[in-house]
Amino acid sequence: MVTETPRRKKLIETGIPLKTINKESAREKSLRHGLPSTLHLYWARRPLATTRSILFAQLVDDPSAHPDRFPTVEAQDEERGRLHELMERLAHWENVNDTNLYRQAHQAIMDSTGGGIAVLDPFAGGGSIPLEAQRLGLESHASDLNPLPVILNKALIDFPARFHDRPAVNPNYKGDIGSDAAGMADDIRYYGKLLRDKAFAKVGHLYPKVKDEHGTEHTVIAWIWARTVTNPNPANPVQVPLVRSWWLSKKKGHEAWVKPIIEDGKIRYEVQHNADGPKGNEEGTVNRKGGISIADGTPIDFPYIREESRAGRMGAQLIGVVADGGRGRLYLSPDAQQIAVAACDKPADYPNGDIFDWPGRINVFRYGMTEFADLFTNRQLTVLTTLADTVAEVREQVLRDSLAKGMPQGEPLDAGGTGAQAYADAISVYLSLAVSKQTDYCSNLCSWHTTGEKINHVFTRQAIPMAWDYTEANPFSIRSGNYLGQVNWVAEAIQNVPAQPQGEAQQADAATRDYANVVVSTDPPYYDNIGYSDLSDYFYVWLRRMLKDVLPSTVRTMLTPKAQELVANPYRHGGKEGAAEFFVDGFNHVFAHIRDTANLDVPMTVYYAYKQRDTKNGGSTGWYALLDGLIKAGWEITATWPVRSELSNRLIANGSNALASSIVLACRPRPVDAPSVTMRIFNSVLRSELTEELRTLMASGIDPVDLNQAAIGPGISVYSRYSRIREADGIDMPVQKALEIINRTVDEVMGDADADYDADTRFAVKWYQSYGWAQENTGMADQLARSCGTSPDALVRGGMFEASGGKSRLLTPEELNDEHWHPLRDDRVSLWEACIRMAGILDAKGVDAVAPVMAEAGEIMPLDNIRALGFRMYHEAEKRKDTEGAIRFNNLVSMWDDLDQMSSKETVVRPGVQGELDM
Repeated sequence: MVTETPRRKKLIETGIPLKTINKESAREKSLRHGLPSTLHLYWARRPLATTRSILFAQLVDDPSAHPDRFPTVEAQDEERGRLHELMERLAHWENVNDTNLYRQAHQAIMDSTGGGIAVLDPFAGGGSIPLEAQRLGLESHASDLNPLPVILNKALIDFPARFHDRPAVNPNYKGDIGSDAAGMADDIRYYGKLLRDKAFAKVGHLYPKVKDEHGTEHTVIAWIWARTVTNPNPANPVQVPLVRSWWLSKKKGHEAWVKPIIEDGKIRYEVQHNADGPKGNEEGTVNRKGGISIADGTPIDFPYIREESRAGRMGAQLIGVVADGGRGRLYLSPDAQQIAVAACDKPADYPNGDIFDWPGRINVFRYGMTEFADLFTNRQLTVLTTLADTVAEVREQVLRDSLAKGMPQGEPLDAGGTGAQAYADAISVYLSLAVSKQTDYCSNLCSWHTTGEKINHVFTRQAIPMAWDYTEANPFSIRSGNYLGQVNWVAEAIQNVPAQPQGEAQQADAATRDYANVVVSTDPPYYDNIGYSDLSDYFYVWLRRMLKDVLPSTVRTMLTPKAQELVANPYRHGGKEGAAEFFVDGFNHVFAHIRDTANLDVPMTVYYAYKQRDTKNGGSTGWYALLDGLIKAGWEITATWPVRSELSNRLIANGSNALASSIVLACRPRPVDAPSVTMRIFNSVLRSELTEELRTLMASGIDPVDLNQAAIGPGISVYSRYSRIREADGIDMPVQKALEIINRTVDEVMGDADADYDADTRFAVKWYQSYGWAQENTGMADQLARSCGTSPDALVRGGMFEASGGKSRLLTPEELNDEHWHPLRDDRVSLWEACIRMAGILDAKGVDAVAPVMAEAGEIMPLDNIRALGFRMYHEAEKRKDTEGAIRFNNLVSMWDDLDQMSSKETVVRPGVQGELDM
């Protein structure tokens, strides 16, 4: 029985350096090289900076938990600052090899927990959480029902640790003992090239070079194909192309496009090298509305295209060839040899499986592409099958080389072996992952990127969409989409894993697995956002072919398990209601089960991607299900933090400023004897606690864009600490209503500051709430001004308002961006004017121009009041959907610490004092 016992607060329950964490998580997207995400594609991976920071904050005590060591608020703040600085350094990817930093982090965790901590993610997915637990020196466990993420987690936290610090076994290796997984990475590169060479010897003739107009041969990078259907006009039954865009390159000075030419009832294609290609509606022959025949202009609707495709009458024509020109791409017209060599037979044996029909997610099914083999051309099936089957040959070579280096034979990898057999098996897993990655760039669903001049892989989003003109890569080139490139990505990922201590990954159902004595941090499925298993089968059918003798315990099933997968799939569970019931029941069961046996000395953390909106109220069905499920399973939510991998301005500009990429929740077991209260008491406690928590959050350096989501934490903590909250009619308050009350209370608390504002600021806030920056009748301005204790004339003299011709309006930040403004020389300065001017100057002139203005403003009014108004005005701009205003106010508050530091170095000279000539 869980009763109320003293529990030590963790950092995650008081405050974290959210700005730095989010900044580094956003930057992580641009790094790519060396990140474990390059091992293999998986959907909705958490940024490593986020998971690493959250794990640390989840495990380390807040200084307030130790009044014996930190008896004063000042001492606690100092220690908390030290820990936050440590977290900020941990968030930087460039510091992952800083052994001293990670030694300090590990020691802080040990000091707070006493050691013996094991971390588990039961929905391990792409493996960010288990990997970062291992990097922090913790015992790391990963499990998933889906065999694809199980393989990925084994490859990240298990296999590198088994062969940690061993030298490579390939004959070209000249080094000594490797560091961490460096030896293994070297072997992946060596044997990956061996595999590539062996495969080329078998099927290289299918990938001939192409000659340019001068007769010079070039390696082909890709072939560009267009799907075709018979022209619907029975009087002109020519095969017509379905092309999204005729353009091959839109790079300035290197433009190229395909010109279709109709001759004698047939169509041929010539590549043009100029910028005179088709524009607008003429750019292609098919769009979201349907297609059009280039033969005679006959419309081609999608029902006709689907009918032709399902009947097997959809064809394909080569419309262009992309070749390697050494210094750039060459775009060439198709020739007879290139067309003929592509017309090879389908191999006799190849991986396959049924594709699930999920409208809007897996659209290819509607076009008769009902098996995974349908997603590849015959040449692609041939080369991929050859690469896959050659993995076993190379594995035998690795075994021979390992034995020759003195490694004992040992047990197989799947049996826990650490000898030569297991090592050869492990290398074959990484080579198999490279082949699996190749399928993402070697499908008839790939397209050509006309500005980047590269191949777009299949999974540019979490779906399997139809492609009209498609790109067929040459896996034996050295450019975009080649196999050696996939090998190098895999090797680089492994070279940067921590490789110690030993980690463990297994296939297990989160609803039934054991949670004894583990700390849980997890990123569960996002309601119906992603059909993980149905998408995973695209890769799994290939991996199973290569690994059925290497990891037999993981690839037992023909396809990935579907029935128990915790995803609200309406096409698998009898419609939306059935899907919702399945998800909620399953979710509640999992988290109730965790509560029964997990290590409860440490809060559980749960991530949720807050993106799906309900069209009626802008809420999220999945978000409600998550909160409701956790609370009904007996959890109290003690903190929520908005963590994201997008820069805040991009979120605001995209119109998603109310939504973080993800929210992470800290959860504690609610005592079984928790009281029940009335809604009146709930409202009173909520108002009291939110008032103080909002002040704390605003002082913590959080960005305004994240404030509302962070405020959910203390609000939902009040809601979830009670066993029930009774409304006036006696029914229990649902979580949706609690969230509405929390948001309304945030509005009220933010508005409490009105009474402390000067008269001009009080007027300006109220005017903005009603009219924004727009003009309105001066009579309205006079009426509102009097109620606030000012007048339109005084507002105009204050430099913040315009009133003329019977119309009045607030001056905008763009109009108040004069960096030469001196608050100390202005006879009427309001809090509003200072905030608006600083936001305008920052936007127009930058940080350096704001610092002297901020220094002078600080002589007149508390700077914290300006920052607080910036928070308030971001909130108001968001409600008015004033995107530009929201960005400006968010920027001002986000840069506050830097501005404060710079302004403190400014020399402020008051007018009329010695040193300044007062004219």
